Amino acid sequence: MSQKTTDSDEMPGNAAVGRGLLDEEMGPSGAMAHLYRGEVHRMKLWRERLDRTTNWAVLLLAAILTWAFTTPSNPHYVLLIGNLAVGLFLIIEARRYRAYDMWRSRVRTLQRNVFAVGLDPAREPADDWRRRLAADYHQPALKISAEEAIAHRLRRVYVPLLAILNGAWVLRVTAFGPAEWPASAAVGMLPGTIVTGVVALVFAGAVFIAVRPRTWRAHDELREEALRSPHE
Repeated sequence: MSQKTTDSDEMPGNAAVGRGLLDEEMGPSGAMAHLYRGEVHRMKLWRERLDRTTNWAVLLLAAILTWAFTTPSNPHYVLLIGNLAVGLFLIIEARRYRAYDMWRSRVRTLQRNVFAVGLDPAREPADDWRRRLAADYHQPALKISAEEAIAHRLRRVYVPLLAILNGAWVLRVTAFGPAEWPASAAVGMLPGTIVTGVVALVFAGAVFIAVRPRTWRAHDELREEALRSPHE
């Protein structure tokens, strides 16, 4: 006797595939656990990529400082070239941070609305967290701007690195230069006053970007609550 099948029972092109996969009765021990494990793995991978870029910047900084102070005849402008190299690492790391934030926001959504509620039933999950997470899986998108990512990495890593590098440059042209400052800061045909002014202006711009008051859009970042976006 043949068994009657319906369209919903057929595997190819079944529009109901996935429906009920993450129902409440399954709990975090089924497909949700595998989903969470995969997101944590991707977050960890991008976290390691961030750390790797920071390590490159620190190693480059150490090499430049060592070379610049080896002998008085080494040109001071190598430290200024180091600013450009550190700036390049900053741009690379900011791009990686934007991708890292995308995976981290998913992990925090699951932690807050699944595992935190499972550990403490008194807590209530967000009303639309499933819809927002489903929309993010359907059409992944970066959640923070490039300017915010640059500001975040400046605050955490690159402002101190640039401060060390530019502080070493000031020491190099004032205490170890072949002439008195500002003549010792000259680069080619550029007088030392102009070079010093450009260096000060660029560093001040980096500090301004890092500390400018803003509403941070990075979801569940470890910042003061007053700085977060109101809808988060």
